[in-house]
Order: sequence, then structure tokens, then C-alpha cells
Amino acid sequence: MQATGLVTVADLDYNTSDKTRISVSARLAVVLDTGRSVLLLDDRGWSSTRKWSDASVEDIRETALVVVGPDEPIEDQTDEEAAAEYWEYLSDLLERQDLAIDPAELRELPHEVRLSQRLLKRIGAATDAAAQGPGGTIQWS
Repeated sequence: MQATGLVTVADLDYNTSDKTRISVSARLAVVLDTGRSVLLLDDRGWSSTRKWSDASVEDIRETALVVVGPDEPIEDQTDEEAAAEYWEYLSDLLERQDLAIDPAELRELPHEVRLSQRLLKRIGAATDAAAQGPGGTIQWS
């Protein structure tokens, strides 16, 4: 099996008390040439003091890419060291699922951000087919 890409799915975060403010969850998966998607991160997301009426598809896509990583350097780490550690971590997660994908290969994969229909509806873009992007629904395995 070969990895063909990374996909982040952004969705409404229902764990927030203020439903009028932007709150988004983000899940990162690797997509394999078999069509199977393997979940890597499901603990990412963000909230904002901005209202949903101020949200845009592009802002959400850009922020989703940031929050799923690579993470910011800590202490004396350089950006490159932090990124290398992140890609190694993702590779280790895949290895635990019996998938051997090199960190350097993961780093070079195309990365798509998809917004859930619920999220598109919340920001008023549900009728904009281009907002969903190619590829349709993700089937997690």
C-alpha cells in the first residue's frame, strides 16, 4: 500500500458552550492507494471569539492546516527539528497500525482540507459545491 495524500476534515465542535462563536474540530488522516483512510490525529481543533457570521471557507481551511501540524517548536527546538519530530510521530502512529510510511514521504504528500456539510451549512456555504473540494466523503478505518 502506498500513501497518496493527507486529508484534514474540519467539522463543528460540539464541545463548546457558546454555539454562536467559531469552534471547529479537525481530524487528520492519510489516504492510501486502496482508497482507505487511516486516522492519525483526532484531538485537534480551535475556538475563536469571532462569530460564525464572520467565518469563511478559506479561513477555516487555512486554520485547519495550521492546527493539525506540524506543531510549533518548543524550548530550544528549531522549526525544522519540530517538523521532523512531528513527521516521525505520524510515521510511528502508522507503524502501530502495521503501515510503514517514511516520515519524509508523509511530509511530501499533498494535503487537502475538507469541510463537513454541517460546517458548510453553519457558515452559509452549503450550496457552494466548490467549498467541499474533490474526493467526497472520508471513510475512516
